[in-house]
Amino acid sequence: MRRTTCNQFMSNEISKNILIIDDEAGMRDMVSRMFADAGYDTATAPDGAAGLAAAKGGAFDLVVLDMSLPKMSGLEVLAGIKEVKPDLPVIMVTAYGSTQTAIEALRLGAYDYITKPFDLDELQMTAERALEAQRVIDENRFLRGELKKKFGFDNIVGSTPEVQRAYVMAAQVAPTNATVLITGETGTGKEYLARTIHYQSGRAGGPFVKVNCAALSENLLESELFGHEKGSFTHAVARHIGRFEVANKGTIFLDEIGEISLPVQMKLLRVLQEKQFERVGGSETLTVDVRVIAASNRDLADAIKQKQFREDLYYRLNVITLRLPPIRERGEDIEIFAEHFLKIYADETAKKVTRFSPEAVTELRTHDWPGNIRELENTVERAVILCNGETIRPEHLMLAPARSSVPTPASSASGSASSPIQIPVTASLRDVEKIHIERVLKAKNWNQSGAAQALGIDRKTLRNKIREFHLDRDGG
Repeated sequence: MRRTTCNQFMSNEISKNILIIDDEAGMRDMVSRMFADAGYDTATAPDGAAGLAAAKGGAFDLVVLDMSLPKMSGLEVLAGIKEVKPDLPVIMVTAYGSTQTAIEALRLGAYDYITKPFDLDELQMTAERALEAQRVIDENRFLRGELKKKFGFDNIVGSTPEVQRAYVMAAQVAPTNATVLITGETGTGKEYLARTIHYQSGRAGGPFVKVNCAALSENLLESELFGHEKGSFTHAVARHIGRFEVANKGTIFLDEIGEISLPVQMKLLRVLQEKQFERVGGSETLTVDVRVIAASNRDLADAIKQKQFREDLYYRLNVITLRLPPIRERGEDIEIFAEHFLKIYADETAKKVTRFSPEAVTELRTHDWPGNIRELENTVERAVILCNGETIRPEHLMLAPARSSVPTPASSASGSASSPIQIPVTASLRDVEKIHIERVLKAKNWNQSGAAQALGIDRKTLRNKIREFHLDRDGG
């Protein structure tokens, strides 16, 4: 059954299907007409048995169910629906004064109830709320599924034995609640691995909460982790819920845990041991169910020797340790990562860049990568943007053989046209493009035809770029 009018509020969405189960023909027809006029598809059933069979066999988004029905009671139908389709929202229609029965319906999983006699607008608004709530649930479920696919162990790049061992161990520990410590230099992918462990665990439906321990002072970090009560310190104008509370039923990722002060380490140790803590300035003991994944680019064993890290906390964190080696120790992985990022950014920019030249591969493999995978990703992204053909060449990578100093864009641009360029990490992509075009122009002695050919663009585009960047042969 489908009736449409000009007041469809669902016109820009896929029509929703609503099942109305009521033994009164007049009530069924009235409610069905109301939903059809609002743009919904509707179906009806005259008794509980027929309604339950329809709900089980049909693709419905909402059920409007009368409490008092022949053959089966409304509560029995509700229980039968929830047994097969627990997420299908059900609105109960009850007689006046049946509050206790309505409460029982809510306990069995009904979304809401309305009492007879009711206003049709009230029913429609209740239905809209139920459908919106279900839309949010479905969207969250979809997003969790997408995250689970994105952060899957088969998406992690790496072929060296040490990396493979780390990934195999991570896959084994992911389904458990064990605490994990991930070590490795900045930029080696510690956070990505932590997220992968979370989204491949039974906690994937819960929150993943990251805390950068190095970015906060001792007092701020304590408040951020455990929360604080109003008035517990200056500017504490309201209660603040800490990250451990937010992460309940999920995972908390403590990045750069080696930077935590000794007093905060003591409170963290208690959470790991007892799953309990108090907010700053509070007396109420809170209990949480949180998995802890920690990461550090410091040698925590050395920090223990220097009395900067508690040994008992270290052993609590060190249940499972995963080491991610720097990319300079993963020579065979560099090209794999580069190809991985090339595909990502070629798709993202809709450019037909498909490969690296042999010379570019050599530069990638011989660079020392102080910024690790993060630096490699940024380099490939920049190269894809600068490349106007199918092949990335060394001039698109713009890698310097040494990183002992970081000159400004101006000093880089004014150097010899054949000398390697060093790009500061603060340079924008527009700065990079300008520097590269000016370098090629100098190399071609400002011959625009030759420079355009080298850049993979036509002369008109090059002239527009020269004007855009205010490039001047005499000023260079």
